[in-house]
Amino acid sequence: MITPTLIHIDKLSKSFQGRVILDEISLDIHRNQITALIGKSGVGKSVLIKHIIGLIEPDAGDIVFDGQSYATMSRKDFAAIKSRCSYMFQNNALFDSLTVYENIALPLRERAGFSTAVIAEKVAHRVAQLELAEVQHLYPKQISGGMQKRVALARALITEPEIIFFDEPTTGLDPIRKNTVFTMIHRYHQELNFTALIITHDVPDIFYIAHQVHILDQGKIIFSGSPIELERSTDTDLHQYIHGHDLLVDELTGLHSRTEFMRAYAAAQHDTVGLVSMQIKGLRAVADYDGQLTVFALRQALGRFVGSLSECSVFPAVFSQEIFLLLLPLATASQLEHVRTALKSFFDQPHVTALRERNKISIELGCALVPPHTAACAALKDTLASCEIVL
Repeated sequence: MITPTLIHIDKLSKSFQGRVILDEISLDIHRNQITALIGKSGVGKSVLIKHIIGLIEPDAGDIVFDGQSYATMSRKDFAAIKSRCSYMFQNNALFDSLTVYENIALPLRERAGFSTAVIAEKVAHRVAQLELAEVQHLYPKQISGGMQKRVALARALITEPEIIFFDEPTTGLDPIRKNTVFTMIHRYHQELNFTALIITHDVPDIFYIAHQVHILDQGKIIFSGSPIELERSTDTDLHQYIHGHDLLVDELTGLHSRTEFMRAYAAAQHDTVGLVSMQIKGLRAVADYDGQLTVFALRQALGRFVGSLSECSVFPAVFSQEIFLLLLPLATASQLEHVRTALKSFFDQPHVTALRERNKISIELGCALVPPHTAACAALKDTLASCEIVL
């Protein structure tokens, strides 16, 4: 669901030394949603954010924040706008000479009007919320990289901003740690309902948490829409952003991407197909590195298990962080039942049960025989609605 616009960028242009960086950029950032700005290095993604927070003035165009135009805004009003924003830097930007507690408290201490008691109360709240109590007395170099990301997020949240700008939050991280960061952002967005603009080039990972995606290329926005609309696009100029980064099959798990699932479904939908859904609830809440290793182990085990099924042809795919799908072309009711029973047995195995219980993960299984020519979204909705087994 599209929410009201918080920030409207209207035909914004900027050049440096004759080089056009932003060329009449227009886009909307919707309130309480996660918006992703995707593009290659050096195309102007960070320049756009610097315009929004007032570090750079445009050559032309305007920014409208919650109905207020930057072009006609007084300094006092703009200061009030800036107080509603926060920023999480690419490298965390924590001060090594300050403890975790002091790093989180810093934005409040730099602003007038907060007593020592109020600062202590606010910091204690964020420390508890982001599970940092055990490390609050330590210095950044004494804690893990993943923990440093949480400290940086706690500091970004300490002023209770309406919007947080994330500048390449997963740069330099391995795939599992990248997923940890995106999971963390999604988890606290769900809890705190802030607006987020994430600059990233991590496709397709960002698709799992973003509501809206904008692609910046050669100074222009070449796509604006939802992740699913992007994946369905037939525009060849967009293929590098969808397929250039997206492995068609994860070699370590054997699970196909959502893009490949949509292709396989389109090819098979002229006949009755079987669709099995596995909704693994709780994966998004597993925010630490060890937890993400556990999630990856579960995906590997699931991929190996599905590969061992010989009853019929099975196409396994990751549809979202929590939804896994099996497509069975030309399936019969008995084949579908066999696969569902086998999956229940898989999730009931002692080592899988231990993974589920340790991370408070629950499983919902659904299945449906889908009539020919049924749209993929309708088929998925019916399958998820049919969930009968809860583990």
